[in-house]
Amino acid sequence: MASPSKIHLTVNDTGVVKNKSQTNEAAAKVSELLQENHDKHHIFFSESGFHNHIAHQLLTLYGLGAPASIIEQRYAENASYQRPAKSNDEVAVEDLRSPETFTKCLGKAKYYHSFLVFFQTELEAKGWENVLNEYLLAGNEKSEDLLGRLYGGFLHPLIHLGFGIEFHQPAIIGEALAQAACHDNWTGKYLLAAEKAAKANPTNSPKTYVQLLDEIREDKKLSTAAEWDDGNKIRDGILVRAPEEMMNYATQWVVTPENLEQRTAEMINSTIYFTAAAQHPPKQVKFDFYFMHCVNASIFFPTFNKQPWLSTANKVRLLQWKGYLDLAMYASRRSPPLLLEEISTYVPTKLEKGDGEWPGIFQRLWELKDDGHAIKLGRAVRNGELTAEKYGDVEWAKIRGFMWEKIGNMVIDSVEDQGETWARSVGFNEAWVDYEDRPRRAQI
Repeated sequence: MASPSKIHLTVNDTGVVKNKSQTNEAAAKVSELLQENHDKHHIFFSESGFHNHIAHQLLTLYGLGAPASIIEQRYAENASYQRPAKSNDEVAVEDLRSPETFTKCLGKAKYYHSFLVFFQTELEAKGWENVLNEYLLAGNEKSEDLLGRLYGGFLHPLIHLGFGIEFHQPAIIGEALAQAACHDNWTGKYLLAAEKAAKANPTNSPKTYVQLLDEIREDKKLSTAAEWDDGNKIRDGILVRAPEEMMNYATQWVVTPENLEQRTAEMINSTIYFTAAAQHPPKQVKFDFYFMHCVNASIFFPTFNKQPWLSTANKVRLLQWKGYLDLAMYASRRSPPLLLEEISTYVPTKLEKGDGEWPGIFQRLWELKDDGHAIKLGRAVRNGELTAEKYGDVEWAKIRGFMWEKIGNMVIDSVEDQGETWARSVGFNEAWVDYEDRPRRAQI
């Protein structure tokens, strides 16, 4: 049985996107490897803060039906460069119970293992639902701080938490909380400021995601606020050179208890839209590395909405904050034009033997030597299609019908193609310098 210190997957723990049923062999193998990762590896594989994606990758592979042999192969490729979980700066659990010590250790990756052990003891004693409500959602100074950190690091702690909840693994939830504690909190400061601004000046005419994407792109001050040399294009660009403009647009996307489900579907559809449509013809089809994280995090919000232990107010808030950050992310890459025809007219590179249909797309993603980003993106796009089914051709749903599978093909074709796997900061011309023109592509 899964616990805060033990990872245990069953054939029933396969997540929200169904592709192929799982086997007991694969369940045993993924549990074994995730346990090894949990026990031995740090949540950052480098001193620079690059994230360990093993849990994300293996759970996605497992959820989509990959066999034990594929799961083991992908693990071996990415375990080789991980760093040890423990450091020379361990802090005792009892010491972390002191608010002063807990606060002093926040934002420091060297305390990851200490935080992990601390949260394991809390999860064991109180249950994971109660711990999340206490440490992330209580509305006090301590929980507001940690919730802000959960959205840091390009949403990695939030993604990690989503996997833990979706696949019913308290140990992964503990990793997510410890990871959040190791991130800094500038993201949370922006989110709290946006929330405060929205409450101070409630809008009488909320707008859709798509409307706001268009308006952000047309606002020249905001859409050019980030510069190529900014270390972090939200923190050092948008929030320095156009903070009032960013707040103005972000606060016009409003989530309420009444529209929570629809706004969730809208967020999912719109993040996939601005990620897939941000192409730069005639350059190769590539996806922006940063936009991709908005999509990969989107898959978990329907699961959050189904949690009975989460209050409606907190479900609304979690989604509202996601919207604030997504809109800032779009602005921070210089708000690239969104070319829907790049999706609708796309001709997949492989159509034989079902390679261009979802089972074939997932099979090809299994076999890709990658750190997990690509297969997460493919699964999240398929989730977008499933989420959109009940809404039909509503105005805010830019992605619809045949376009879902087209985007799935764009994902796998782009990462199988030559050159770097991802483009970075696609609104800047510099992001595309190293990519080839594509006269050879079928659609050209």
